Amino acid sequence: MAVFTEVSETEASELLRALNLGELRELRGIQSGIENTNYFVTAADMFGTREYVLTLFERLTFEQLPFYLHLMKHLAQHGIPVPDPQADRSGDILHTVAGKPAALVNKLAGKHELAPGPEHCAQVGAMLARMHLAGRDYNRRQPNLRGLAWWNETVPLVLPFLDEAQAALIRGELAYQNHVAAGAPYAALPRGPVHADLFRDNVMFEEGQLTGFFDFYFAGVDCWLFDLAVCLNDWAIDLPTGRHDAGRAAAFVEAYAAVRPLSPAERQLLPAMLRAGALRFWISRLWDFHLPREASLLKPHDPTHFERVLRERIAHPVTAASL
Repeated sequence: MAVFTEVSETEASELLRALNLGELRELRGIQSGIENTNYFVTAADMFGTREYVLTLFERLTFEQLPFYLHLMKHLAQHGIPVPDPQADRSGDILHTVAGKPAALVNKLAGKHELAPGPEHCAQVGAMLARMHLAGRDYNRRQPNLRGLAWWNETVPLVLPFLDEAQAALIRGELAYQNHVAAGAPYAALPRGPVHADLFRDNVMFEEGQLTGFFDFYFAGVDCWLFDLAVCLNDWAIDLPTGRHDAGRAAAFVEAYAAVRPLSPAERQLLPAMLRAGALRFWISRLWDFHLPREASLLKPHDPTHFERVLRERIAHPVTAASL
């Protein structure tokens, strides 16, 4: 969510008028994140002011985007607290701003909980399970574009930037994940739409209560266990060391399983998927750090964080039985 494409106040005003959302009061670039261009937009009409988030998509195409936007609309209609894409008079929710595909969604209330306790983890776990179940009848299909195929394509690109030990680790883990994906237990994992990036900064809380999930632009159809593992690798670890936090992890998984119990294949493959989640974000952070794009506000994340998480997941496997 850096600013790769500058949006003028005139362009933002034209979009608001096309969506019948009133007059522009403020347009402010969002610095956090690294994938798309994002702005906070404040609009005013006779009923008062409302806040939105304008996203210009820098990598996703007009052909790919309906999957994400209609998934958000589908989840919102099923009672999941997610940003709702705003439609124009023709009912379209995918727009064009500054020559780029764009969407405008309502801004969720609250703020991030960057130091979550077990109670926050339990709320996220339960809502994640509800989200997975709500997505079962979503009728669009698109793979996780940052899944195994992308890892295989991207590792050769980042290898020149790694030392010998790092290169050995990333090659070995990639081979392991290819082996896991070829097995019968992996084929048996329940699947459906996943968020695939539900870190602490993509969830909002207000007065201790979860108010919503956002930033669905890495979503795709994948195994639900991978989504759960990605969450545990952020919500239930010690950030400085990457070490597992048993209390927060147990709260997260117990709340999730109370809504959607884990299958035998999921319980078997949880350690492997925790490693997969760490590998995915180590690769993407290496790519963004060493092969960055131009942006007026861009702060790539430290890739070594998920290297530490991966090493911890290999050295100290976490089983479903231990949670």
